Amino acid sequence: MLCKIFLRIHKGNGRLDVGIRLKSVRKKHGLSQRELAKRAGVTNSTISMIEKNSVSPSVSSLKKVLAGIPMSMVEFFSEESQEGTDIAVIYRYNDLLDLSLQDVQFKLVGKSYGKRAMAFLEEIYAPGSDTGEDMLAHVGEEAGIVISGKLEVTVNDGIHILEPGDSYYFDSTRAHRFRNPFDEPCKLISATTPANF
Repeated sequence: MLCKIFLRIHKGNGRLDVGIRLKSVRKKHGLSQRELAKRAGVTNSTISMIEKNSVSPSVSSLKKVLAGIPMSMVEFFSEESQEGTDIAVIYRYNDLLDLSLQDVQFKLVGKSYGKRAMAFLEEIYAPGSDTGEDMLAHVGEEAGIVISGKLEVTVNDGIHILEPGDSYYFDSTRAHRFRNPFDEPCKLISATTPANF
């Protein structure tokens, strides 16, 4: 049933309609907009605007809202997992799960893999994009390598500029943020554990 609901709430361009999905998830968990806002530490109007697609939340904003449920972004964007031994092993590029928000594209490898230990992603940051004003922090580890373009990575108070071939690896409890203040898109491959992206 969840899989059927998920398929109906995709936009024509293949991207998930975040507003419809949030409303569906909120109702499934028996939460009013007000209760979710209180749990997430945001205003009631923030939840309302996201659900009406009046605003497109940043990565950090959506993570904050989902923490009020609680739910990871992978769970939010994923279809119902396959059970048993028929889980796919190979995923073609068109099979990657699109987790994109605003001007940041995230593609998750292994969309039908159930209780995953890591999230393995292709990320593309458009010029001027970032994960949001709020720094991210969660239990786990993160690693990535820049394939093309440049990316500004902030971890705690350190700001680092990564170019093709440069990589990062850090404990995700350290406050962090990703930004592309440059003129060309930045593409990287990353992994996070646990899969709470």
